Amino acid sequence: MRPADAADPIFDAGRQGPPVLTVSELTLLLKECLEGNFPRVAVVGEISNCVHAGSGHVYFTLKDDAAQLRGVIWKMRASRIRFDIRDGLQVVAIGRMDLYPARGSYQLVIDELSPHGVGPLELAFRQLHERLAAEGLFAPERKRPLPRIPRRIALVTSPQGAAVRDMLQVITRRWPGARVVIVPVPVQGDGAAQLIAAGIARLPQLPDVDVAIVGRGGGSLEDLWCFNEEVVARAIATSPVPIISAVGHEIDVTIADLVADRRALTPSEAGEIVVPDHVELAAALRHVEDRLRTAVRSRAALCRSRLDQLAGRRAITQPAEQVHHRMQRIDELDRRMQLAVRSRVDVARAEWGQLGATLSALSPLRVLERGYSLTSRAENGAVVRRVADVRPGDLLHSRVADGIIHSRAE
Repeated sequence: MRPADAADPIFDAGRQGPPVLTVSELTLLLKECLEGNFPRVAVVGEISNCVHAGSGHVYFTLKDDAAQLRGVIWKMRASRIRFDIRDGLQVVAIGRMDLYPARGSYQLVIDELSPHGVGPLELAFRQLHERLAAEGLFAPERKRPLPRIPRRIALVTSPQGAAVRDMLQVITRRWPGARVVIVPVPVQGDGAAQLIAAGIARLPQLPDVDVAIVGRGGGSLEDLWCFNEEVVARAIATSPVPIISAVGHEIDVTIADLVADRRALTPSEAGEIVVPDHVELAAALRHVEDRLRTAVRSRAALCRSRLDQLAGRRAITQPAEQVHHRMQRIDELDRRMQLAVRSRVDVARAEWGQLGATLSALSPLRVLERGYSLTSRAENGAVVRRVADVRPGDLLHSRVADGIIHSRAE
């Protein structure tokens, strides 16, 4: 605080009262008072007006029915929060009170943020599950079938864990000729999710790998959390190689289990799923062989019986007899056809003769034979029916029974 002097225009020597402060001085005093009395507080409220800045900081308002409080989470703290910070969440925020001098407003600088009434990991699981389910990543129709007998199996897991030993033991016991390649990745801790996703992305580059197991043994929710990360879920969903997820024990369900093409309750069960049991397969082949042998014998006996039946038929014993019968039948049909043609021709000739007589009786030439003639004009062939049809000098043609008479009208 600076002392007031007589040269200061706002100093009044005759007035008794508090010292006069600048805005900055008062703000600094308030900041010291606020931060000194509230070095660490826990506040419950609902998030609203949430803004994720490009810098990585998160700004929002905590509110209840009667009041509201500005809050901020700096980038380093925000990157460690598992769940999505968004409007409408009821949370418990722990931090220190701070006064922002540029605006003269107080805010809560948050070090820890947790959902109210539910654990942060459980909330993060629910949020990711809801988002991926809406995209259809858990849909049964997108699950791909596993190869019956894989050419090569990839194990995306830690090479030091007990899970990899369990899987190898089960796989080699069930299918001694199995070819296995291990893609080493960490299965817990910071950065494990990104390395697991990178290991899954390498699968198409490995020769002959047509199925993969991704997983680890049991552990706490925090230990298994890398298999609940979105980057792992999307790597499984986009992998061209079918994926079996084997994370933890039967009671542990992760996002990776839901996205994978097949879920195994344990790593050992994944080994049972990925390859057939050679003992069971050999027994099944023997059973098929027995059935096939029985079917072939039965079919052969049936064919032999049918051959015996056919051997006694006349078509087999006297094959030429049927040919002779067919030839005789053809000759008979030929004679009948010739008779039918002749008969039809005779009938047609009689009909044609009758029609000719009828047409001859109706012919105009028959009229001409009785003394009549047919006269027409030579220039256009028009028939002359009356005197008015002819003018003097017209050349006429008169048809009689035995020819045509040419004449000219006078």
